Amino acid sequence: MFTNHLLKIFVTSLLFVTCSSSANTNLKVMTWNIEWLTSAPNPSMVPSHRSNADFSQLNQYFSQISPDILSFQEVNDLDAIKHVVGSNYTIWLSQRSWEENRKHQFVQTNQYTGFAVNKALSVTRMADLRLEHSPTSKLRFATYIVVEPDSEQPVHMLAIHLKAGCHAAYRNSKNCRRLKQQSYILQQWILDRELDNDLYVIAGDFNHNLSYPNDWMWALLSSGNNAVLASKKAKATCLVKSKREPNKTYQYKSLIDHIVVSDHVLFTDAKQVEFKKEHVLNYNLSDHCPVTLHIQ
Repeated sequence: MFTNHLLKIFVTSLLFVTCSSSANTNLKVMTWNIEWLTSAPNPSMVPSHRSNADFSQLNQYFSQISPDILSFQEVNDLDAIKHVVGSNYTIWLSQRSWEENRKHQFVQTNQYTGFAVNKALSVTRMADLRLEHSPTSKLRFATYIVVEPDSEQPVHMLAIHLKAGCHAAYRNSKNCRRLKQQSYILQQWILDRELDNDLYVIAGDFNHNLSYPNDWMWALLSSGNNAVLASKKAKATCLVKSKREPNKTYQYKSLIDHIVVSDHVLFTDAKQVEFKKEHVLNYNLSDHCPVTLHIQ
């Protein structure tokens, strides 16, 4: 009986320490696909052309939130993302952008993942997680960092941009098969993190509606682990410029930008930041609105 009593005290104490560590993390996280963001516009890609006023408006939306950590997608170069986040952030651009990975780069404009992290935070760079194993693949490098907030338990973070073209039900198509394979790799990464009792956050453009009831992809990602879809209740309210009629706006019906966290992470429900209609029509912003999450 005495041994069992001590065991209960130990388990209770361990849970208290774990929960306390999570509760004190206090990080504001944002994920944002900024649609062909580059400082060298591509003549064949209209969204890549941005004026100083466009960059200023993007910066205003970013500054309204002032996240501790931004997971970004579709960024071509450091200068471009610095125009959006300002000088108080350290940029961690995907290793696909490195000189040694030239074979994985496009000649003109690239869509890299990465992080912008407040300089007050300590960060360890990890090797990118390759979500496709083809030696000629020029995409699907997930940027991987470990953030240490105020000496609390480190948080392992991935910035991802998954395959488009399979946003709903599974079909036996090339796009769905590729997305399924990428999901298996992410699921294994989650299992590895949980095996080491790590806190983790995956934030980015999943190109899929994970919130749909009984969704096949979420069932795969969360299989055998305790991953939590923190953006499950976030509503798709984003207005963007219509690609067919640039003088009109379009609202997506479902959310494809998501944030997944480990079950030890305490958080407020994620929400999508809306662009004002007049800003959508008058500026070149993005075809994605940011999604934010406060880790407590």
